Amino acid sequence: MLKFAKLLHHKGFHITFVNTEFNHKRFLQSLGPNSLDGLPDFRYESIPDGLPISSDTDDDGNTVQDIPLLLDSIRKNLLAPFRNLLRKLNDTASSCANNIIINNPPVTCMVSDGFMTSTITAAGELGIPVVLFFTIAAAGFMASKQCSVLMEKGLAPLKDESCLTNGFLDKVIDWVPGMQGIRLRDLPSCFRTTDPDDIVFNFAREAMDSVDKASAAVVHTFDALEPHVLDALSSMPPPVYAIGPLQLLLNHLPKDPLKPMGYSLWKEETECLQWLNSKAPNSVVYVNFGSLVVMAPQQLVEFGWGLANSKLPFLWVIRPDLIVGESAILPPEFEFETKERGLIASWCPQEQVLNHPSVGGFLTHSGWNSTIESLTAGVPMLCWPVIAEQHTNCYYTCNEWGSGLEIDNNVKRDEVEKPVRELMEGEKGKKMKIKAMGWRKLAEEATGPHGSSSINMDNLAMLNLAKLLYHRGFHRTSVNTEFIYKHCLQSPGPNSLDGLPDFRFETTPDGLPK
Repeated sequence: MLKFAKLLHHKGFHITFVNTEFNHKRFLQSLGPNSLDGLPDFRYESIPDGLPISSDTDDDGNTVQDIPLLLDSIRKNLLAPFRNLLRKLNDTASSCANNIIINNPPVTCMVSDGFMTSTITAAGELGIPVVLFFTIAAAGFMASKQCSVLMEKGLAPLKDESCLTNGFLDKVIDWVPGMQGIRLRDLPSCFRTTDPDDIVFNFAREAMDSVDKASAAVVHTFDALEPHVLDALSSMPPPVYAIGPLQLLLNHLPKDPLKPMGYSLWKEETECLQWLNSKAPNSVVYVNFGSLVVMAPQQLVEFGWGLANSKLPFLWVIRPDLIVGESAILPPEFEFETKERGLIASWCPQEQVLNHPSVGGFLTHSGWNSTIESLTAGVPMLCWPVIAEQHTNCYYTCNEWGSGLEIDNNVKRDEVEKPVRELMEGEKGKKMKIKAMGWRKLAEEATGPHGSSSINMDNLAMLNLAKLLYHRGFHRTSVNTEFIYKHCLQSPGPNSLDGLPDFRFETTPDGLPK
């Protein structure tokens, strides 16, 4: 989200970036006390999430929030403080003098995390456009939209716990647009509940059922990676823009005053980059299960011995809160076995690690940020999905993109060692590496000056500017080149540019041969 805000800032938008107070505090702890000072036209605000302040902190002051409780609180408590913040921002906005906006303008457009439905309500009250930004793939977005359909078909909630183990989840489903061949188990895990009042499932369902009220939606992907799903989404409201990978788009900015601004809620240990410098090209297995996934102590041990027995060098990120209710402790024998070729860190600058020439493979939880960062770096993956739409990402990584192998959820050291060796030394691993490098090239093309993601970003920015002027009473004729006009019809959908009598679209040739 912060990367996307930077791109909008580069397009000339004044940005007020709103975090919960909890995450705002985490940013300051991990990045430093002055890290959120911002600029006059890029500032930070925070609002409470409604949860009581927890006393359960680690040595660095990091607190782990209970996700279901957090989601429930967001549903019930976020709208009121968000309204108050919007009122404050508009009340303190500078007025116009000689048609020049001085200092901070009022709120005229909103870009929100896609699952925060209260922002749609607030935007409607102000009469301004709202764009929902989803930090997931198009496939994850489409799969998440099936929550209500699963209920209508009697597939969710589950009838009983036996559905988790009796083969029910292996049922192939053929009714998800653009996603032929997937199984129930490849959909987001929130539907795997027997409780009709399950907080996570209903949070996701309500969010997806509200999407069509937005002005537009953005998914963090690129056209060439998910053409079938994006084509299916183009016929559903609202217009969907594939914009990514975001870091590659940021890399193209000629001058970025916000470049020093970091993104991590965890303090990064950059020493691992020096350690990687001492390793041979494509020799290191990078292991990171993301910022939210937790595991049992025995699973940690099995992963550890699987890595140890592979005899390969590895960099393993083990968060302080990775183990449920306990400290993450590996046996002394593991340390002795791996001390010459293994490095354990509590967090690291992941994109720099994945792009380091020594890294040859990534053992991941298949979170979308990790997945797209790995594809962007040309690094093949071993996938161990746990929650949310990680199962969808795993399916696509292994079956559609040919860049991964799945590890069974029931972790055993032998079943870790074997795929690790295959990834780093086997024939399948070599083929996956070639595929991953192919996706890297396509990602670079998508984010070039004339690539699909760059065009989509420009069109989204122009669309919102046009809507702002329209809401101010202007009659609007939006002029595109014929090339970009055609691309717009392919991306958001064939009827996306129908317009209104006082909001219309025209084209002009760019002079290039077809």
